[in-house]
Parts: sequence; C-alpha cells; structure tokens
Amino acid sequence: MMTEITPTKTHRDENFPVASLLIAPQHRAAILAFYRFVRAADDVADSPVLAPQEKIARLDLLEAGLLGHEDAGVEASTLRTALAARNLAPRHAQDLLTAFRTDATKLRYRDWDDLIGYCTYSAMPVGRFVLDVHGEDRRTWPASDALCAALQIINHLQDCGKDYRSLDRVYIPRDAMERNRVKLEELGAERASPALRNCVRDVAARTRELLHEAAPFSMMIDDLRLAMEVAVIQRLAVDLVGRLMQRDPLSERVHHNGAEVVGLAAAAILVALPRRAMRRPTRAERKVQDI
Repeated sequence: MMTEITPTKTHRDENFPVASLLIAPQHRAAILAFYRFVRAADDVADSPVLAPQEKIARLDLLEAGLLGHEDAGVEASTLRTALAARNLAPRHAQDLLTAFRTDATKLRYRDWDDLIGYCTYSAMPVGRFVLDVHGEDRRTWPASDALCAALQIINHLQDCGKDYRSLDRVYIPRDAMERNRVKLEELGAERASPALRNCVRDVAARTRELLHEAAPFSMMIDDLRLAMEVAVIQRLAVDLVGRLMQRDPLSERVHHNGAEVVGLAAAAILVALPRRAMRRPTRAERKVQDI
C-alpha cells in the first residue's frame, strides 16, 4: 500500500502569485492545472518519509499519467486534458519532473553554475509554460528564465534552515559557504552566524543580478494582464532580495504577509501601467490594429 502524501500548499500559499485575478479567466484554469500537477510532484520529492527510489518511482508514475500511459491521479489527467485543449506539449512539466528526480537524490550544489543548472529544470519551465499558454513570443524566454531562477533561489535562501533540518538538503552553493567559512551545521542553528549571514548576502547579491536581467520582462509581454502580474512578481522579488540582504532567514521573517503583498502589488501596477501606455506595439499587435 502506498504511503499517502499530504499536500503541503495551495496556490494561495506560495511566495509569489500563481494565476492571480490579474490573469485572464480563460488562461487561469490551465495554469492552475499545471501548478497542481507540479505541487503534487514537489510534495513527493520533498517527502521526509519516502526513500529516494520510491520518490523517483512515484515521479515516473506521474509522468506516465501525464503522457496517458497510466492512471496517476487527477493532477496528471487534468493537466493532460488542459494541454490537449491548447495543443501544448508536456515538455515543461516533464522538465520539472527532471528537477524533482534530482531533488530525490542530490543534496548539495557545487557552485553558482551548478545551482543555475538545477533552476533550468526546477524554475525556468514554469515561466515558459505560462508564456506558452498566453501565446507569447519565445524571445521573452531569457528574461523569464532570469526571473524564475531568481524566484527559486529566493525560496532556497528563505528556507535554507528548514531544508537542511528536514531534508538534509542544501541549495546554497558549497563554494559560497567555503568562501565565507560557513560550517554546514550552522544551517541548523536557531540564529544565523555572522559567517552564514555574509554567505546569504553573497548569494542574494547574485540573485539581484538575475532580477536586473529580468527587469525588462513585463514590457516585453503582449498580454496586458500577464504583464501586470509579472511586474508585481518582479517587485515582490526585489523586495525579498533586499530583506535577505538585511535579515536572518533562520530567526527573522523574510516572507511577505498579506498586507505587504497587496501594498507592493499596488505600487508595482501604478508604476507599470503608465510605462505600458508608452510601450511601442509589437508587430503582432500592429497587425491586429490594421485589421
């Protein structure tokens, strides 16, 4: 009999908006189907009670369900239906499954490039899927990739203590820890040592560079509602990186509360909308205007 895995989150519990009301209704169901499939797989990979090989077997079953080869539950069948309705391939979901298989067996990351290599599968496919759902130009992918990798690394830094204590998993690159003379067991302390604080700041600073690369992203997007959602996410991410530069993720709150999210979101939209009004229409938009 399979061990039951209790869901850990819904889309409302995430650090960043997932299919918020900013997203057009016709796109929200597909994005939520993708999210729920990914969340089910993530819960398998992060389970503290499953052995690595059992995790991989369950992830393989989810992939088989996604491809229609097995009955793997409602998450797989719902996403399969949503993809078929839009004539989309399962590639992005499969890439995320690759990352979750890595999580089942890999506990340490050598350096920044090693971590970004992981984000290529664990984060970047999320943005690419949302862009494909909206029919956006794939020239937006590099900026999307930078933002998604930044969001992933922010999550890793916020949860570095919990990941170490519950899963013995450390995403902070080994060379950053060595450079700052951080001992692994310091991640299990109640408060971060000065050395660990410096290490977190170093990684946060590199993450801020990713957000700088992602800064033009919302202006590149044709769909206004998606552009506003991206502008909000970018603003939240910039603020969180600032917090990580200043706060101790082991003993202080780094996550936003609801009021902070609303305030930052409103500020992002107030800045983004006037800029949007000055945006030059894309070739596709000009064709629509000429009809």
